[in-house]
Amino acid sequence: MKPQRTGPFPYSPMIRRPVLRWPDGARLALWVVPNVEFFHLDQPVPFGAGGVPDVLGWSLRDYGARVAVFRLMDVLERHRIRATVALNSEVCDAYPAIVEEGLQRGWEFMAHGQTNSIYVDGMDQETERRYIASALDRIAAATKRRPRGWLSPGVRITWNTLDILAELGCDYFCDYVNDDQPYRMTASGRAVMSIPYSSEINDLPAFLRYNRTAEEFAAMIRRQFDVLYAEGATSGRVMAIALHPFVIGVPHRIGALDAALGYICRHPGVWRATGSEIVDAYKATTTSS
Repeated sequence: MKPQRTGPFPYSPMIRRPVLRWPDGARLALWVVPNVEFFHLDQPVPFGAGGVPDVLGWSLRDYGARVAVFRLMDVLERHRIRATVALNSEVCDAYPAIVEEGLQRGWEFMAHGQTNSIYVDGMDQETERRYIASALDRIAAATKRRPRGWLSPGVRITWNTLDILAELGCDYFCDYVNDDQPYRMTASGRAVMSIPYSSEINDLPAFLRYNRTAEEFAAMIRRQFDVLYAEGATSGRVMAIALHPFVIGVPHRIGALDAALGYICRHPGVWRATGSEIVDAYKATTTSS
């Protein structure tokens, strides 16, 4: 992807698009994305206390892997939601039980780099290619299925990232947060789907940057859903909920998520979908229309 004024896709105003129909007439595809990450104790931790080792910042994240992620699993299973995990490949070695438990629940795993202690921006093209390929290969070995999707650590990329992902066979990319429907991007002469992700309905900035309460975050989820659900009566929408176990999975917040998901799932026409299911359904409906 060469430097350009806009992204690798044409401008597409929502009001001039063909109608999008989800399976079984659903109005909305609900896409829940836990970010399951690994951080190095010998490197600074984002939103941490500063310094190295940042025992407090690192320990909070390790709590997510030791305790909170399994609490989150129970909540999602209660609402019959199969998550699409944005997975650091180093989790496969550091926290293998998380991958094993997710597989038992039918979760999908998309790649999220090797670790959130390392970002690709600043890498030269060949270094980045090796980094991305290694992450994809390690997750494929652990899950017995090659990841179809990618979310960049820190949502930080280079001009080469999308081309490398296309060359390595990734079907979808989640870094752009500029739509409520999937759309096609072009990289290395190949179509790659963008699936709506969210920097707003996302627990990490909500709690750690904007200091929202659990009740405020739950209200944000419900309000986001209400608007997208109403618009989905005309043309299908995607609602992404981005989560981090160490943030939402603590005892004083998890109940708010449980209640918000209960509110959503009580509505008819909500399709609990994985990333690959959304991509495949979008391709099918737009090809046949």
